Amino acid sequence: MSQALYRKYRPQGWAEVVGQQHVVQTLRNAIAADRVGHAFLFAGPRGTGKTTLARLLAKAVNCLNEDKTKRPCNECDHCKAVNDNRFMDLIEIDAASQTGVEDVRDLRDKINFSPTQGKFKIYIIDEVHMFSTSAFNALLKTLEEPPPHAIFVLATTEIHKIPATVLSRCQRHEFRRVPVDEIVGQLKVIVAAENLKADDDALAMIARQAAGGMRDAISLLDQLSSTGDTITIELAQTVLGTATSQTVLELVASILDGEAGRGLEAIHKALDGGADPRALARQVVDYLRGLMLIQMGNESQVETTKDIKKKMTEHAAAFTPAEVLRMMRAFNDAATDSRGGLQPSLSLELA
Repeated sequence: MSQALYRKYRPQGWAEVVGQQHVVQTLRNAIAADRVGHAFLFAGPRGTGKTTLARLLAKAVNCLNEDKTKRPCNECDHCKAVNDNRFMDLIEIDAASQTGVEDVRDLRDKINFSPTQGKFKIYIIDEVHMFSTSAFNALLKTLEEPPPHAIFVLATTEIHKIPATVLSRCQRHEFRRVPVDEIVGQLKVIVAAENLKADDDALAMIARQAAGGMRDAISLLDQLSSTGDTITIELAQTVLGTATSQTVLELVASILDGEAGRGLEAIHKALDGGADPRALARQVVDYLRGLMLIQMGNESQVETTKDIKKKMTEHAAAFTPAEVLRMMRAFNDAATDSRGGLQPSLSLELA
């Protein structure tokens, strides 16, 4: 079985981390000065490198290289053991499946044992916000006064769910969404290393679709690379379900001509063909957003084929900005209407 690209290209050194330089710099300085805290809280959106940096920290504090500025070296036995997932003193706990107070008590009982291989025992608790209140309370004393050989790294995507008593005992690091150009740069590195063929427009679209999550972007690239073809913007739109369908063009044209009957016919034809009402509404919103960007003079931000862009430019000139905004709001409501009502197509028809 082939390894997923996001696992294959997980950063193994500080220099490989993308988009979180503010966190990397702080951690590197702490290791060089031998002033590593006993509890860290990594908070931020999914796929931005929280667990990756936690593992790098675990590797750096246990690295055997004499020069602290060069840790982790990825050459000593401890670094290699972490890379191969066989380092005994790196304990990863998934708080989503171990939410109870018994799990934390078990952890507390074992934490006092000295490290088996390295100098420090590192506990990475992922999705820590899933802990129950009693589990958090059980963790408090250990977080406040852990044994000198233990370091905690708590990772979460929902920091507002963490009790203030826990927050105050940790060094807090906020992870940010990775900028589009930095995601594109990393995708280009992977494309070159994997001997894939991909257009720059397609990579930019993947990066925007990932909404700042590096892991999501690499997973989307992985999905598209398995088609075996050159990754073009047309292929990306088709596979990711963001391609502007003929139905959307017919729908917008019928609104422009003031022919509601023709628009409803286009909707029903698409739904009878198996289209999902909410997915169709999202496509309409995406198209209308393109019209808005063209009207505001941001044509370069519209990622689509030349033919569709030509049609967009025509429609953008035919509607006023106020009309485009009103349509966008109406179809956005249809796209986010989770109830569906008695008739799945009703939200679209009302829009």
